[in-house]
Amino acid sequence: MKDKLFPLLIYVGLFTFLVVGTPLKEVNADGFAGLGADAQGYEQVVPGKMFVFPKDHGPHPNYKIEWWYVTANLEDENGKKYGAQWTLFRQALAPGPQKKGWDNQQIWMAHAAVTTQDQHYASELFARGGIGQANVSASPFRAWIDDWELKSTQSLSPRQLDDLHLSANGEDFSYTLTLSSTAPLILQGDTGFSLKSDEGQASYYYSAPFITVAGLLNVEGRNIKVSGSAWIDREWSSQPLSPDQTGWDWFSLHLKSGEKIMLFQLRYNDGRIYNSGNWIKPSGESELLSNNDISFKSLKNTKVQDRLIPTSWTLTIPKKKLSITTVPLNPNSWMSTLYPYWEGPISFIGSHQGVGYLEMTGY
Repeated sequence: MKDKLFPLLIYVGLFTFLVVGTPLKEVNADGFAGLGADAQGYEQVVPGKMFVFPKDHGPHPNYKIEWWYVTANLEDENGKKYGAQWTLFRQALAPGPQKKGWDNQQIWMAHAAVTTQDQHYASELFARGGIGQANVSASPFRAWIDDWELKSTQSLSPRQLDDLHLSANGEDFSYTLTLSSTAPLILQGDTGFSLKSDEGQASYYYSAPFITVAGLLNVEGRNIKVSGSAWIDREWSSQPLSPDQTGWDWFSLHLKSGEKIMLFQLRYNDGRIYNSGNWIKPSGESELLSNNDISFKSLKNTKVQDRLIPTSWTLTIPKKKLSITTVPLNPNSWMSTLYPYWEGPISFIGSHQGVGYLEMTGY
């Protein structure tokens, strides 16, 4: 979630098997995919952090989990719609000072996808830290795994993520995109402290939602010139979920009126919901939305990979006079990765119009 709380702990056993050679063991699922597990020995997320840029664009290895996330709503020259996703995840296997080479305790995973009205293409990469196969540098900014990368084309201004080059590829798809922004970074939650539960679990979370994007998609050998809007999320934590939270529904919304909205709801196994979000003005001023400000209602389920997924929603924020209905570009936007989830571009109508992205886990 984006709100990029993402289930990297599920990969610990696989990475241990692949790059260390020890047997694959079952991961203890404490909360959704282990994200509610105890984080003893790691740095903890607390209110009042002073973000430092560009340093905070880089990795934070003393925290257990971290990600760099890009989603883009795109159109070709004929108005046909597409979506593109790029994500790099870092997971610490153990706390403590960072070791060199193959003894390094960081593991990396990346996802890339292209969505059309009829198809959803996805790919996934894995890497071990310490050997140069994957990493992130803050200045000059570069996040990479193998030949997938998100990098700056010139020196970053302290409060912006702009002039970026993005590339990835998979079977039957690839993309090369340029991302530009003239707006400052947005600190999500309460000045970057993003609560995820009533019990106090949280992450550090900031975004670059005012991004224009242009470039090329290649889908099954066909080059497509595209442009549109993109959203970058940065998040890190050591224990971002409560042990009894089972998944989330996360929205990033680009309103035609110029505002940006980030919303998420986290689902407990007893049926409770924890909601949060931020309303972002065109000026960049961000207002925290509390648990009582937001209403989520699923309208339509789609059967995807033998799961019923709520692919259409009504979102309501009464104090902002917002009531919208979301529609997926492709209801079968299923990420068939080692740990599967739904993620794809959406549009919405109602009191406001626009486009965005939806991610759903735990179904």
